[in-house]
Amino acid sequence: MLLADNNLPLIVGLSVGGGVLLLLIIAIVAWYFSTHNRFIQLRNSVEEAYSTMDVYLKKRFDMIPNLVETVKGYAKHESDVLTGITKARANVEAATTTAEKLEANAELTRALRNMNLVVENYPDLKANTNFLDLQNALRATEGEIANARKYYNAVTKAFNTKRETIPSSIVAKRMKLEKQPYFEVEDVAERKNVTVKF
Repeated sequence: MLLADNNLPLIVGLSVGGGVLLLLIIAIVAWYFSTHNRFIQLRNSVEEAYSTMDVYLKKRFDMIPNLVETVKGYAKHESDVLTGITKARANVEAATTTAEKLEANAELTRALRNMNLVVENYPDLKANTNFLDLQNALRATEGEIANARKYYNAVTKAFNTKRETIPSSIVAKRMKLEKQPYFEVEDVAERKNVTVKF
């Protein structure tokens, strides 16, 4: 009986230690699954944000041929600008990855800004009802694109931050998650305030 009493603290100690170890394992497993699920939510948010932005980019993409045709009648000798828009639009259509699509759309935005500069030289064009309607629709779409870009970049930032911070980076590596690209303005001149006159 005396021997059994001496082992009681050891048995209690092992039981408590085993219980603590079990709770620790449960906490780590729960954290892992929670982090894994959060990455899935963030990845889906990035994809949804890109899809939303893509809808507006497609809307703009579809408007461009009508706008170019309207401008062509007035600006026949401005073929470089119109060719640039057509080329940029073709690059958007040819892009396959998210990064390529973002770059191609940035190029298209630059080309459209060049067209705005050409429009200033044609007073009759600025008064053309079809052109004004297209220009207003394009301006509204550009506003929608800007808002969609903000949302896309915000969820991309949340995803990339979680992916790169410790300890969630461990889960990100196991899931083989890649850093998502931001939709950024690459041309320094585009970051300056632009005066647009119609």
